[in-house]
Amino acid sequence: MSTEHHRIVILGAGFGGIGLAVKLREAGFEDLVLLERADDLGGTWQANTYPGCACDVPSQLYSYSFAPNPNWSRTYGQQREILDYIRSVATEHDVVRHIRLGTELLGARWDEQASLWRIETSRGDLTADYFISAAGIFAEAKLPSVPGLDDFEGKTFHSLHWDHDHDLSGERVAVIGTGASAVQFVPEIAPKVAELTVFQRSAPWIVPRMDRATLGFERFLLKRLPLAQKTVRGTWYTLIESFGLVGFVDNRFRHPFELMGRYQLRRQIRDIALRRKVTPDYIIGCKRAIFSDAYLPALDRDNVEVVTDGIAEVRAHSIVTRAGDEIPVDTIIFGTGFTPIPTAFGRIIGREDVSIADLYHKRPQTYLGTSVAGFPNFFCTLGPFGAAGNQSAIFMIESQIAYIVDALSTVRERGASRVEVRAEVQEAFVEEMRERSAATVWLTGGCQGYYTTPDGQNAGLYPSWSFEYRRRTSKFDADAYEVA
Repeated sequence: MSTEHHRIVILGAGFGGIGLAVKLREAGFEDLVLLERADDLGGTWQANTYPGCACDVPSQLYSYSFAPNPNWSRTYGQQREILDYIRSVATEHDVVRHIRLGTELLGARWDEQASLWRIETSRGDLTADYFISAAGIFAEAKLPSVPGLDDFEGKTFHSLHWDHDHDLSGERVAVIGTGASAVQFVPEIAPKVAELTVFQRSAPWIVPRMDRATLGFERFLLKRLPLAQKTVRGTWYTLIESFGLVGFVDNRFRHPFELMGRYQLRRQIRDIALRRKVTPDYIIGCKRAIFSDAYLPALDRDNVEVVTDGIAEVRAHSIVTRAGDEIPVDTIIFGTGFTPIPTAFGRIIGREDVSIADLYHKRPQTYLGTSVAGFPNFFCTLGPFGAAGNQSAIFMIESQIAYIVDALSTVRERGASRVEVRAEVQEAFVEEMRERSAATVWLTGGCQGYYTTPDGQNAGLYPSWSFEYRRRTSKFDADAYEVA
């Protein structure tokens, strides 16, 4: 029996996968399949359902430019509304029929002799001429190694796997981690619990969010006047892009941004000792700054305590700090973020019998965040040096989609069947990224996090303006590839 074959197989049905499918179909590529391991499309927006889950980029910018939505109910879209938006785009552009839900990638290996990808999934095997990864980086929970955690007799769960059946009312709850997810759900649960202890390893920079419900008149205006919507989108783009002044231009530009954060602290935290405890000790932008108007007031509640001593061990009904304090706990919630390398990356094997994950562990490397030497007929979205620390991920994804579609169209026009970035081109690009990253706030700002590797190098952010990245990806540069 012959193995099912397709022209293009895409991994993931989130923003990247859906956008790719839309634009590939517009370019005349109809034989494509999207593999999605979840039972619904939407990527991180179907996976994360914790209380308060919302976008931290204004919705007018955190959406496809080719599918403007004038009907956002708030400045910052909430999880359910964003998920509904992705579904509507997939439906309106006839992408749903290409998606295979509940289909997990078990392995993908390049067959040099046959010049195709052999793909193994939880629902059968298939082959493809081209394999594209649109797997996101916020879909797999990262859990800390804490002594005694297995002995805890209460309830534990990660924010990614929120237990909506578990009632927190009147409980003593511990939250471990103060990243973007925790900043959103802590204000939601603080009024319900008896006691809330937030274990903070590093204080995040919190800047004003200024979220509000949109007015009916605004939505009417945006719907009737597309230019108005483009103007709003452009304004938000400019404001968010300005964070690059701190990130990769000169950290002396940090002062107005840090002033916003310090203003937020002074305005929302009454207790001076607590204010000191939640004041970041690194330059803003070294880690991701978080927009919130609710997090700091939640920490200032009488039933909330912030602990910075670190955790020594977990016992059956308590957590013991390194200072020796024992804190009674009924439920532990992990707000510890996500694994930086998706599991699927370890299952994608190229010419030299190495995986994408193997290469990443060696050092982050791609060309333009979209292709990898040694992986013929392979492309990806938001690969290393294809993400921005100062811009909406959707802007970067759309740049990559345009580049990938142009690449496949070019190969088709030339009557070729194989495309692979030249190793020397990728090496020069990675070296450029390394040199341009050296003076960025991500490496010199005094912190360690998602933006850096364990050895202190850039983990994969593009160290320049996003509009410059879009210029570089606006047309497929065939000379950088072997096309045959």
